[in-house]
Amino acid sequence: MRRTNWLAALLIAPLLLLILGSFVVPVGLTLFRAVADREVAAALPETSALLASWDGQGLPPEGAFAAVARELAAALEERRIGDLAQRMNFESTGLRTLLLRTARAGDRLRAPYADALVALDARWGQRDTWLMLQRASGPTTSLYLLRALDLTRTPDGTVTQVAVEEKLFRTLFLRTLWVSLLVTFLCLLLAYPVAYTIARLRAPWSSVALTLVLIPFWSSVLVRTTAWYVLLQREGPVNDALLGLGLLDAPAQILGTRIAVVVALVHVLLPFAILPMHSVMTRLDATYLRAAASLGANGVQRFLRVWLPLSLPGVAAGGAMVFLLAVGMYTAPALIGGDRDQMVTWFIANFMTRDVNWGMAAALSAYLLAMSGAVIALTRLLTGGAVQTGARA
Repeated sequence: MRRTNWLAALLIAPLLLLILGSFVVPVGLTLFRAVADREVAAALPETSALLASWDGQGLPPEGAFAAVARELAAALEERRIGDLAQRMNFESTGLRTLLLRTARAGDRLRAPYADALVALDARWGQRDTWLMLQRASGPTTSLYLLRALDLTRTPDGTVTQVAVEEKLFRTLFLRTLWVSLLVTFLCLLLAYPVAYTIARLRAPWSSVALTLVLIPFWSSVLVRTTAWYVLLQREGPVNDALLGLGLLDAPAQILGTRIAVVVALVHVLLPFAILPMHSVMTRLDATYLRAAASLGANGVQRFLRVWLPLSLPGVAAGGAMVFLLAVGMYTAPALIGGDRDQMVTWFIANFMTRDVNWGMAAALSAYLLAMSGAVIALTRLLTGGAVQTGARA
């Protein structure tokens, strides 16, 4: 038995290492960026050390002024100031300009540095500027996680709401949740009768029907989404059909709307709901239905009290798969959605590629992962209870 266990462990070890190296470690390191705060300490180590011993009252000592002037000039010369300036500008808009101006004036600054820096820019004489530098000295920060919830910290550390014109992410998460749940519901509503029909078909028609369900997988998500981009244009086939049927008097603006995003997502994700349901339904024992019929149950009662509860594991699996894919979908909203239809993934990609703000990308990813996990756990809890209730019935 021990030898068998060791053999089994050796066989699955490569798979575990692959999962660990290609998924767990990269995801963990990425999520850690949501709380990591190393830019200031890396570019201004001496200043960070001096500010660590500062009590936050008044202004820091002359040594901190001298250190920041010297280290900013060195960071500019060594081309290390970019990350620092971006990090501090995210803390408070305008600090990038302050740091770059001070770095360029490094050779002209003379002791006493406190007077020289204040003369260069009055913000060096403000306690709030130094408090933000102190708080950003790491090694961790809650700034990104707070900003991802439309919250921020004042220079004295108080958590408060961001300005009204800057509020975005709570609405963004609610939009993502609503669209994903709507797409999941529509996919389940459409997929259940299809899966039921395929499961009840006899060979070879069941194989033919299942092949038709699998055909969309022969093309990429990008190709299928681009097809909807063509179909939903003002001069596209959908508008032509609606005009021909007399349902519209003029072409409608469908592209760039929430409806277009939902339609494209349902089309792309529908097979992912059908396949798990079909897999469960084909394994259901028809004896239960015959037993219910022998006890006097009509067709509706047999479906509601026998077939539906027994098929709920497939519904839950299909719903979970569709929801997870919808939450993380980037292509459809980006291609055929409008500005108010973009979901969390678009902003994650934007922070990673355009703004190069990995902290915010990681914070949004962490909350998206938590939201997805919570919805899946709740769904599993509810469907599990429903299955048990159906079994007792």
